[in-house]
Amino acid sequence: MRTSALLLPLVLCAHLLAAMPAQAQAARYELDPDHTTVAFLVDHIGYAKVLGMFRSARGSYRFDEATATLSDVRIEVETASVFSNQRKRDDHLKGPDFLNSGEFPRMVFTAASAKRTGERTFEVAGQLELLGKSQPLTLQATWNKSAESPLGGPLRKPYVMGVSARGSFKRSAYGMNYAVANGWVGDEVPLIVEFEAVRQ
Repeated sequence: MRTSALLLPLVLCAHLLAAMPAQAQAARYELDPDHTTVAFLVDHIGYAKVLGMFRSARGSYRFDEATATLSDVRIEVETASVFSNQRKRDDHLKGPDFLNSGEFPRMVFTAASAKRTGERTFEVAGQLELLGKSQPLTLQATWNKSAESPLGGPLRKPYVMGVSARGSFKRSAYGMNYAVANGWVGDEVPLIVEFEAVRQ
């Protein structure tokens, strides 16, 4: 058999591979701090739930829109930015009974990847670091929309992705036991996360 006959299949394979479209790469997204909300609900003696939020949060992740693959999630929250619309309560939340912001200035959620559960829904199983402890936390996330923002400048309109996520954790798992035993302050803390992220 001639050498040219042996080389023919290899040449054909090379041409086929060259003709195939390049695989899409996951783009990096950064949370827009002006359009990011990290909020929580905590039961107060069974009467009603107090709604609070953190005024300062940032984060990033990677997302491949073609395959809906999410990875490298990191969201950092400044614990001293807590706000519940009552100054005395906010000072208490920043103190040692709760967030202990002086010693632990950040609360961090990280996840290496996510499981796609629907066309636009994901289960993001990661870790929440709070008060120096790391515990599992799963967020149920919905990919609301991805599009070029109509609010960009004349030269560049950013490409924005919008996400809604929900989860919950027990604060006692992090040693935050204030008023858990007597039921005055709820142990279960539902989380509300809403953000817009800009593709880099």
